[in-house]
Amino acid sequence: MSVERHLFPSDTQAPLLRMLLALDGSTTRVCEALAQAPMQVQLIFQQQTQDVPKAVREQLGGEAWLTRVTSLHANGQVWMDNLSFTRLDAVPAWFLQRLNEGSAPIGHLLAHLFVRREPLEGSDPVEQMLWQHVGLPDTRASRSYRIVTEQGPLMMIFEAFRAGMVVAR
Repeated sequence: MSVERHLFPSDTQAPLLRMLLALDGSTTRVCEALAQAPMQVQLIFQQQTQDVPKAVREQLGGEAWLTRVTSLHANGQVWMDNLSFTRLDAVPAWFLQRLNEGSAPIGHLLAHLFVRREPLEGSDPVEQMLWQHVGLPDTRASRSYRIVTEQGPLMMIFEAFRAGMVVAR
């Protein structure tokens, strides 16, 4: 699958970027509203592991995680690149099955759970994991947060917004 990836514009779209960085709901749904179409998910990397950066252990707890790198895109343009860590001992079986299928955006799956998003400080080791897979580092247009359910922390997500969401509008 060939899609173009470009940095988020630095000046002309500052209000949109501020809104995206402040968002405490589903970024997938915002992208779909802007595109007026479903986002396509490109699964770049997925692995169950016991080896994650210290920041993930501190924020999520647990002993094993599903690490996943995806891109959301539409109209041949990448809209966002995402790195997520899902705590395997805290995830419902149906949720993990859908993640393993690799075709559903996390935002769609989270809609079936009662969740809260909590902003986090960036972590260089976490950020580097995403850049290693997708290139084009851009901490200016990126954010980290954790997904918490009623039972406790479930996921940690680092996402980078890309120019596709501006070009396609």
